[in-house]
Amino acid sequence: MKELPFKGKKVLIIVENLPVPFDRRVWMEALTLKKYGATVSVISPKGKKKYLEKEIVIDGINVFRYKPYEAKEGFFPFFWEFFYCWWMTFFLTWKVFFKVGFDVIHACNPPETFFLIGIFFKVFGKKFIFDHHDLSPELYLAKMGKKKGDIFYKALILLEKLTFKTADVVITTNNSHREIAIKRGGVEEDRIFIVRSGPDTKRFKIHEPSKKLKQGKRFMVCYLGEMCKQDGVELLIDAAYLIENKFERDDVLFVMIGGGPEQPNMVKYAKEKGIKNMFFTGRISDDELSKYLSSCDLCVDPDPKNDWSDRSTMNKIMEYMYFGKPIVAFDLKENSFSAKDAALYARENSVEDFAKLIVRLLDDGALREKMGKFGRERFENFLSWEHSVPNLVDAYKKVFNLK
Repeated sequence: MKELPFKGKKVLIIVENLPVPFDRRVWMEALTLKKYGATVSVISPKGKKKYLEKEIVIDGINVFRYKPYEAKEGFFPFFWEFFYCWWMTFFLTWKVFFKVGFDVIHACNPPETFFLIGIFFKVFGKKFIFDHHDLSPELYLAKMGKKKGDIFYKALILLEKLTFKTADVVITTNNSHREIAIKRGGVEEDRIFIVRSGPDTKRFKIHEPSKKLKQGKRFMVCYLGEMCKQDGVELLIDAAYLIENKFERDDVLFVMIGGGPEQPNMVKYAKEKGIKNMFFTGRISDDELSKYLSSCDLCVDPDPKNDWSDRSTMNKIMEYMYFGKPIVAFDLKENSFSAKDAALYARENSVEDFAKLIVRLLDDGALREKMGKFGRERFENFLSWEHSVPNLVDAYKKVFNLK
């Protein structure tokens, strides 16, 4: 008989940055907890074109959604978004409280304002788990181009500390985040559990490579991800410009997969640079994504080195490795931990070095095959979601005082 340690327990997961089930990490956590017996509810924003239902049950998970905030540029809209999402989440938390019930609130950041909801419901005997997805202070600096003395940065540090202090258990994504929880948050080591964000392989299927997708070019290089200011997509465009012009390569198609707030600006920037062989797909289905990643020759992650990116695990790296693709990326601490020999690492934020490594890999089929095979094996043996499940279960056993 399958172990159901959380039978009779009720969990509420709250997340702000993406709709559920589009947020794959949150969705895999929810499905895993349900598999181990818990009744699970999730609060998230709605999507813009999909995931529009206010209330729906998906795969046995109770999903509650609110209208997303239309973010604008600037400091005050940035923080107003936090307040708006907090208020809508707090309202729906009451709805879940009366309609379904919960024993624990599992809050995902950003923002770090959800600790106030945790404190409030602790009065009713509820537990609070902080799922540390992102380094909000460092993310703020990366997005806004500010320095650590900034008053908003200091405010985010304070909110982070209060969230750590409120949490009964902290779930985090990698060793770098774990160090932050211990050193900056004062969290005891036995209350921290690393749950890595391995991709949901059920959404992927490896296809036979398609020459049609290469649009007549010999090689295809793929980028995958939501395009935001901090993601360095403009550096990849600059590298593509060098490959077309300085290296005089007309045999390479760059395919940019994904949407995001910066995607229209990146389309415009590529046109201004006069790049001929770059195609932006926008958001596409999982099946289309799988066909592109099955057909490309290598994949790229242009996240530039800074305090945020160096300590962050990029999901796209694991997704590339699932498809057995060699990678070019900048030399970031967590990138090198995830990919190891599946990637070549460019010098810190050097566009020319990034371009040189792409050309080197395109011209060395044997190296591409070796790196891709290593990445696929590392993914299967260490980084797939199945390897994170025991730590998630242990975190909940800790919060529920189970052996």
